[in-house]
Amino acid sequence: MTGPVRYEVDDGIAWLTIDRPEARNALSKAVRDGLWDGIRTFNGDDGAKVLILTATGDRAFCAGGDLKEMAETSLQVPPPDFLPQFGRNIDVPKPTIAAVNGVAFAGGFLLAQQCDLVVAAAHASFAVSEVKVGRGSPWAAPLSWLVPPRLAMEILLTGDPIDAARARDLGLVNHVVDAADLRDHARSLARRIAANAPLSVLASKRTAYLSAQFPIEQAYEKAEEIWEPVYLSADAQEGPAAFREKRTPEWKGR
Repeated sequence: MTGPVRYEVDDGIAWLTIDRPEARNALSKAVRDGLWDGIRTFNGDDGAKVLILTATGDRAFCAGGDLKEMAETSLQVPPPDFLPQFGRNIDVPKPTIAAVNGVAFAGGFLLAQQCDLVVAAAHASFAVSEVKVGRGSPWAAPLSWLVPPRLAMEILLTGDPIDAARARDLGLVNHVVDAADLRDHARSLARRIAANAPLSVLASKRTAYLSAQFPIEQAYEKAEEIWEPVYLSADAQEGPAAFREKRTPEWKGR
């Protein structure tokens, strides 16, 4: 992929990078199209086990929508496919990590929120800033599942940014690291995930979201359905066998 979004794979880890630092990596149509292409490529790429979404530069992960472009096109209600929203308008079964290298505002907050894990540079900040420019954030509906409702309310009503340390304290961010260590830390996290049994990883991701979708008893039932084929797989026998034989498991993904 070329243009303002790059897709690269290194040792089983896919990197999807927004490369528009001169505009704070804002979501122009070219960027949005590149993100769609990148996510679809990742979904179909059997050699890529985990995706890291990041951006170029140290100022912005993504400052949100391109307001100049919105003004030029008189954008009103964004169409359903305006931007890839993992788990909403596109299914992404494999794990995703946001490596947030600067501000993540509005649509940038969306992209970080909808990744499974978030690693942030210490100087990064997060905001659902739409109320400050008269725009909307329907994509923020899951926010009160990620953080307590009153905190979600404050984030949405004020539009004020929160720094990386507070975002970690609220549970929006998994790890906060020095900016110079961001890529290495995200890569290390991705490699630890990629080293695990692939069927178990996929089932674990699906299980984690069940409580947001179903009442608890139904969530348990769905979880049993998700995990039965994992228990019946060859990998479920390989793991204990490797432990017994004191060797590294050789996962087959079946």
